[in-house]
Amino acid sequence: MKKTFAWAVTLVTAATCTLGTALPAAAADGTTATAVTAASYGSASYGSAIDTSSLDPKTKALVDEILAKLPADWQARLQAANTKYGMGDSQWADILNSVINPGDYQCQSTELTAYANTLLDGANDPFAIFILSLFGGFDFPTYDALLFGSESKSNTYGVNGEYTNQLTSEAKDLKSFWDIYSDDIQLMPMHGADVYSSPERLARTLSVLYGGTPESNLDLAELFISLVDSEPVLKGGANPIFTFNAFAYSEKGDPQPLGISDRIVMGDGILEAMKAIGLGDTAPRAILGHEFGHHVQYENNLFDNTTLTGPEATRRTELMADAFGTYFLTHSRGEALNTKRVLDSAKSFYQVGDCSFSSNGHHGTPNQRIAASTWGASVANEAPNQGHILPSMKLDELFEAKLPDIVKPDATN
Repeated sequence: MKKTFAWAVTLVTAATCTLGTALPAAAADGTTATAVTAASYGSASYGSAIDTSSLDPKTKALVDEILAKLPADWQARLQAANTKYGMGDSQWADILNSVINPGDYQCQSTELTAYANTLLDGANDPFAIFILSLFGGFDFPTYDALLFGSESKSNTYGVNGEYTNQLTSEAKDLKSFWDIYSDDIQLMPMHGADVYSSPERLARTLSVLYGGTPESNLDLAELFISLVDSEPVLKGGANPIFTFNAFAYSEKGDPQPLGISDRIVMGDGILEAMKAIGLGDTAPRAILGHEFGHHVQYENNLFDNTTLTGPEATRRTELMADAFGTYFLTHSRGEALNTKRVLDSAKSFYQVGDCSFSSNGHHGTPNQRIAASTWGASVANEAPNQGHILPSMKLDELFEAKLPDIVKPDATN
């Protein structure tokens, strides 16, 4: 199986915010802003040169110095790294996998997307932020956690460590609940400010993305830190936009493993976001349960055990993880949480539902995600033997039978 990220919230959110609401009011429309900005500054994906002439003199000098230190083929190296480590979709995905009809579904903006669109409000120089995104700057904390993160008793979760006890305890419960080998699954945090306050830490990531050694990238790391620090809205890397995700990663069955251990990464940004929209009580546990559900899929080869392709295949695995996570949270031998409380927190999955029907990253519409969670809770609550935990493959069998009902068209007009 190809190395795969299973995202709770994709980093596309960061790009959307940068290209949309962060721009001046005259270019606030996301589509228009993207076109205008790309035309002005070029695109890392296509190797265009970056025009820094419109930046203020101080920022221009900083960006020009970064460009001078990067290898000439830095765009190609960054794109290769994104592909190697599983970030982003194939450029052909939209053409090959346009298999779902958006007109058949109810889909709408949520409180989470509204919150995300405020994260860069008040930026002094939106174009400098866009250039940071071209350099991959919003992904650096993700790479740091993926490549260099490790499980440790000193790890904390949440900006102030407020979720540490809750999540570390749940991780232990998840391992004892599910019937898979899970001793090697590590839980680790992602703190954006930690990455952007340490040149040494950032330099080791830059060496992977752009080449060279960590030592040879120290000056470049300092420049990136200065670029982030030059924009107050980024809060030295602490802005939630840098860590606005959670993901599971596994190389099980991959013919060319990179030697990265099985892991679940929980970003500060997504935890802050859930708190901001009133779901900070149980949503963090729901997200962790969802991500562990992906490891159940990895161990049981459920990613490949389907005839679905493209967006429909991704939607299936994401909705299954929603259902598995909620089953665990409501089961008497899992977290044994009140069903209403859990389904309220399951709005965290509703909140990250998307309408990207033709994208390989499609996770299911908001309505489909809450339906999958509701079904998972019902399996736990309606079982005749409340003390029995269904084998994961049996739960999968039940889910596969229910899936057509979960994803059936629901538009009312």
